[in-house]
Amino acid sequence: MGLDDRDALQQLRDAADPTLGSDELIRTFYTHWFAIDTSVRDLFPPDMAAQRQRFAHAITWVLGELVAQRAQEPVAFLAQLGRDHRKYGVTQHHYESMQTALYSSFRTHLSESWTDQLAEAAHDAVALMIGLMRGAADAEKGPPFCDGTVIEHMRMTRDVSVVRLQLDQPLFYHPGQYVTVQVPQWPRRWRYLSPSIPADRGGGIEFHIRSVTGGMVSTAIVAETRPGDRWRISNPHGGLHVDRDAGDVLMVAGSTGLAPLRTLIMDLTRWADNPRVHLFFGGRYPCDLYDLRTLWQIASHNPWLSVTPVSEFNVDPPWAPDYPDVQPPRGLHVRQTGRLPDVVTRYGNWGDRQILICGGPQMVTATKDALLAKGTPVERIQHDPTAG
Repeated sequence: MGLDDRDALQQLRDAADPTLGSDELIRTFYTHWFAIDTSVRDLFPPDMAAQRQRFAHAITWVLGELVAQRAQEPVAFLAQLGRDHRKYGVTQHHYESMQTALYSSFRTHLSESWTDQLAEAAHDAVALMIGLMRGAADAEKGPPFCDGTVIEHMRMTRDVSVVRLQLDQPLFYHPGQYVTVQVPQWPRRWRYLSPSIPADRGGGIEFHIRSVTGGMVSTAIVAETRPGDRWRISNPHGGLHVDRDAGDVLMVAGSTGLAPLRTLIMDLTRWADNPRVHLFFGGRYPCDLYDLRTLWQIASHNPWLSVTPVSEFNVDPPWAPDYPDVQPPRGLHVRQTGRLPDVVTRYGNWGDRQILICGGPQMVTATKDALLAKGTPVERIQHDPTAG
């Protein structure tokens, strides 16, 4: 039955699920892959923990979609994954060894329950996943990445930096999309970042980066980036967007989650007639609202935009005077104090709006849950993946 055997596919999905203890399976896969194809190991960073976790989440989701007999999203996801993996230097030969290693890892891990039916489902599922990735990568003829030079690095708060680059050639992306970035301090470690300005024909690009506790790449960017550094940037991902014909918009940004929403807002300024956009921009302290001056400038010339600043605490910490003053001129809504999800839902469920949420995974999940608890239709809410 192969891909029609839901029970066998469910067994494979459960084996890969990190919440059900798939660590041994995933470790076995990478160990086997590196053993049969020694050239693969050099494509990955020394510490494989994050890579194993991302792979486990991805394969679990794909197999879950196959169990549900939903093919459209997995096909698009795997094709994008194949195109994106070109930036690592993955070749057609690597896909062949990957297919062999993944199938044999499932067979080893599930040896006690291995049957002809399970073997057929594993063979077909693995062949489908690898085949889609390989085919999409082979069909893509453009470069897998572009390089650029840091021209400006500004520390906006203790843990937030704005970095501007000049790319060797323009990178075209839709407003709201994100890219992966490799910095010289951590080669072979790619970090997801969202451009904070629309695509520039001259090759300019800007990122807002927040140093995350335990995050090696983000911490290095904020603390160590210097003009002249050379960054490598992948092709864009994501589908966050505003439909100008679909009614008014609610945007919720936590810290540097502002970047993709700022890009969308800047793109909307190209038109005189837009839906109303209400942006809640939140941080822990008032000084964390690092880009209020830019938002004030945009709102002062575009009456369709309203901005409400939100901070969890009402006063700044002692270190705040060491960084630029973020207080905007009068004109924005009065700053609210409290948790971002609580402040947003204080005004209702916003169920008649297009809703876009951007920020850390915990903030996105908490805001979405708070809106759903208020009765917001789930189909109204957009956000980028919060895990994986």
